[in-house]
Amino acid sequence: MINKKVEKAINDQINAEMYSSYLYVSMASDMEGKSLPGFAHWMKSQAQEELMHAMKFYDFIVERGGRVILKGIDGPQTSWKNPTEMVAHVYKHEQHVTGLINSLMDLAIKEKDHATVNFLQWFVKEQVEEESTASDILQKLKLIGGKGDGLFMIDKELAARVPLFTFPLPGAQA
Repeated sequence: MINKKVEKAINDQINAEMYSSYLYVSMASDMEGKSLPGFAHWMKSQAQEELMHAMKFYDFIVERGGRVILKGIDGPQTSWKNPTEMVAHVYKHEQHVTGLINSLMDLAIKEKDHATVNFLQWFVKEQVEEESTASDILQKLKLIGGKGDGLFMIDKELAARVPLFTFPLPGAQA
């Protein structure tokens, strides 16, 4: 059975992961409107990944005999001045999520919940990757001044990201 303090904290993390997914969809929409389909594709892929994270937490609670309690998701920001500002927001957001994961780990250690400590190791490693990727993209954007031919090269690079999964279109054969 899952520790009740840990269960509540993981339910809060599910909400944070769902918000992250929602934020990345909002960023994708903004980039579509700015004719940057590669950035939009990368953000949609990121949104899918965050949803997968939420479901990993969901499954963990259920597997441990707990109950998932979903809460409302706040509306995210809907526009950014340019891709550099947006990716800076991504980097800052991922740093925030890292802090949330670290707090979860601290709680699991304090509560001597070894199963949760083990489970959270994957997320600790994942956040290192998330921050590194966002930082790399941000540094490239800063290097090129966030515009010109370099922007389109980065857009093309981001378009090559392979999403974790795709959603079938309505009426499509699965």
